[in-house]
Amino acid sequence: MAPQTKTRTLSTADERRETLIEAALPVFGRRGFHAASTVEIAEAAGISQAYVFRLFPTKVDLFVAAAAEGSRRMLATFRAASDDARSSGTDQLEAMGRAYTGLVERDRDVLLMQLQSQVASPGEPKIREQMQSCFREIYELVAGRSGAGAEEMRAWFAHGMLCNVMAAIEAENLKDEWARALTAGD
Repeated sequence: MAPQTKTRTLSTADERRETLIEAALPVFGRRGFHAASTVEIAEAAGISQAYVFRLFPTKVDLFVAAAAEGSRRMLATFRAASDDARSSGTDQLEAMGRAYTGLVERDRDVLLMQLQSQVASPGEPKIREQMQSCFREIYELVAGRSGAGAEEMRAWFAHGMLCNVMAAIEAENLKDEWARALTAGD
């Protein structure tokens, strides 16, 4: 009887790219662009560091891809919430805001990646362009679906930024009056 051999399934470059982005998002989110190492990301993805650079020529390119994945998750959350609100006849703008709060509670990496992207934007044009694209797409989706005007959109984004800060510093876990006041309704 011949010995059994294991068959090895090879991943395509696109599959490896997706795996790498999934591994990079939490590393970049927690450590930031400059502190995150491609060695750590490669280990998390189960690939060599050399292969990281075959898939993404630069660390900036990998960071931008991870930021784009975070943006994709946000946009998908907003679309789903808008669709649900439209079918139930509830306010779409409020529904999308609540959905974002839920997203950052269950997928903290999206929140952290967004914050790290904002920090890295001034020094890295490709990251800044990704963040501009993210905000443009969110604005167009939310304003288009909700019918909100410029002033209402500014207030919606401002509330979202407050939610980001409060979530990042875990203010919801504090008993202080200021924390309760700033996180009320989130």
